[in-house]
Amino acid sequence: MRTPSESSRSSSESSRAPARCCSSASISCGPEPASLTRQPPTSSAGSRSGSANSPSAAARCTGRSTSRGRARPRNRRLQARVGSAALAPALQHTRTGWWLEEATAALGPVEPAAPLAGDTNADVLVVGGGYLGMWTAWHVKELEPEADVLVVEAGLCGHGPSGRNGGFVSTLWDDLLTLRERVGDARAVETCRASERAVRGIGAWCDANEVDAWYTAAPTMVLATSDAQVGDWNDVVEACRAVGAPDAATSITEDEVRQRCVSPLFRGGGALLTVAANVHPARLALGLRRRLADRGVRFHERTAVGRLARDGSAEAAGGRIRARSAVLAVNSAAAGFAGHRLALAVASSHIVLTEPVPDVIEQIGWTGGESVCDSRTMLHYLRTTRDGRIAFGWGGGRMGFGGRTLDRLELDPRVIERVRGDLVHFFPELRDRAVTHAWGGPIDVSPTHLPIFGSRDRVHHGYGFTGNGVGPSYLGGEILARLALDRRDGLTALPIVEPDRKLFPPEPLRWAGGSVIRKALIRRDDAEDAGRSADPLTGLVASLPRRLGLHLPR
Repeated sequence: MRTPSESSRSSSESSRAPARCCSSASISCGPEPASLTRQPPTSSAGSRSGSANSPSAAARCTGRSTSRGRARPRNRRLQARVGSAALAPALQHTRTGWWLEEATAALGPVEPAAPLAGDTNADVLVVGGGYLGMWTAWHVKELEPEADVLVVEAGLCGHGPSGRNGGFVSTLWDDLLTLRERVGDARAVETCRASERAVRGIGAWCDANEVDAWYTAAPTMVLATSDAQVGDWNDVVEACRAVGAPDAATSITEDEVRQRCVSPLFRGGGALLTVAANVHPARLALGLRRRLADRGVRFHERTAVGRLARDGSAEAAGGRIRARSAVLAVNSAAAGFAGHRLALAVASSHIVLTEPVPDVIEQIGWTGGESVCDSRTMLHYLRTTRDGRIAFGWGGGRMGFGGRTLDRLELDPRVIERVRGDLVHFFPELRDRAVTHAWGGPIDVSPTHLPIFGSRDRVHHGYGFTGNGVGPSYLGGEILARLALDRRDGLTALPIVEPDRKLFPPEPLRWAGGSVIRKALIRRDDAEDAGRSADPLTGLVASLPRRLGLHLPR
């Protein structure tokens, strides 16, 4: 769960993953699709790197409690050798990942919109074609059906983090401790309830618009994979009870965990985040893109925006755009825009995907559709897919420098080798089963791990989903649509709109210092997985975010 004390798995710090026993030679890294080249970087908004999204990983479910006992010994380390089948050379390690491959094959390709060629006007300009930008466009059309809405995307809509994340549709209840500390009980609950409506709203939207995004309403399980993690969820469970929302997060016993999913690592029970779902992120993104076009929203893809003025005008590749209002919804690439560079940091998360293994899923009893995450600082997040695969991610990738979102943030063979080893340690039944796909992507991290929305004259912005972007991006779209149309109501009054600002240090301090801290966080996680406490220096460095006043989890 989340506590407002220390840095989390997707914090602003990054590191090179520890050396693994597997050879990276077995990974074939695909070329970067031309549609993902950004100049300047303006990636799609999206999740886990949320975002609004990132691959995350999408799954910002847990952190650590502030009280930390000495880790008790355990028999096995999290690092594990992978069986020969899992090292098969057929692994496809690409930037776009399996979700987009499957969605395009199943639903057919979306015809790319023409790049901007000449000056144009719009009522509302949306910069960024990920979840946040497209939900903003959708809600603008809901509020003003006749509005002329233009979405401009540097690559292809839905092909950034929104189409590549873990597909966790989550609320903000796991941020309850931070919200209570910053804005009090009543406003914290109001924000979390709004995020619940967003989770359900995505499912209702899929039904109403006949978009088969594999939406499955199922809880997220927050579990422990080492003795040091046991009970880390108690503070949030107790906080939910204290604010009158006892059903938002509930404790479950070790036996109840085994009834839902069996792993030799799970211990000490866990918690259920009850309002949650999972989706096929690319089917959702591409389905939203199609429905927006049906409603008359205009698109220019492969059109990078270099400058966004406060009057709502934009200088883009191919021409100038004038609008009554503009929305900046570019996920982690917002770190490359003036006025936003210190408001967020860029980290990365990476996912591996198995071949179809319905027999293994049945064997371990994981048939209820639950998403799972552990309680490491650099957490693991995992889920099943409708066609019987297991997607397994880790939030311990590198940190980006400034607003750069390519390179090792998306293709990192060394991290992928680690993630494959961790997968088999979670589920030894997969030792001789193939891992077929791997990918990664950036996460837009805010100093508080809460999303941030706001306005500067006629330009409105949203970012900082910190890996939990799929659900909150729907809420963010509702907020930004109202800001763009100057319609103030209860949503625009939520405390995630124009919050008290906390800032990261400038580059290169952010990257250099963050990299050191991130390495320490990973070392501490690994020590605890091995049943020992981290050395004093590692513990000191890992505690620096808290000492510096960054109210991040753990």
